[in-house]
Amino acid sequence: MSLPEVLLWQILRKQPGYVKFRRQHPIGRYVLDFYVLELKLAIEIDGVGHDMGDRPERDDSRDQWLESQGIRMLRIAAKDVLADPAGVADSIVRVCTER
Repeated sequence: MSLPEVLLWQILRKQPGYVKFRRQHPIGRYVLDFYVLELKLAIEIDGVGHDMGDRPERDDSRDQWLESQGIRMLRIAAKDVLADPAGVADSIVRVCTER
C-alpha cells in the first residue's frame, strides 16, 4: 500500500459510519485499493503514476469493466489524501451513507 492508502486505511478500518471497508480487494483480474461490498463501491487512490504512459487508458478500461459488473468507481487524488486524510475519509463515508 502507498502512504496515502495507509493513512486512509488507518481511519477507514475503524468502520466509520458503520461502513465496512475492505482493502486490497481482488475483483476479476484487478485489485481495488478499497471496496465496500454492500454498496458495490470501489475507491481508488490515484498518484502521479496514473497520469503517465498508457496508464490513463488502462484505468479507463478497468473502470469500464468494473461498471459492467455493477461496481461504481470513486477516484481520489493521492495529494488530497496526504493533505487531509480525515477530511477525505469523512467525504467517503458521506458518499457511502447517502446511498
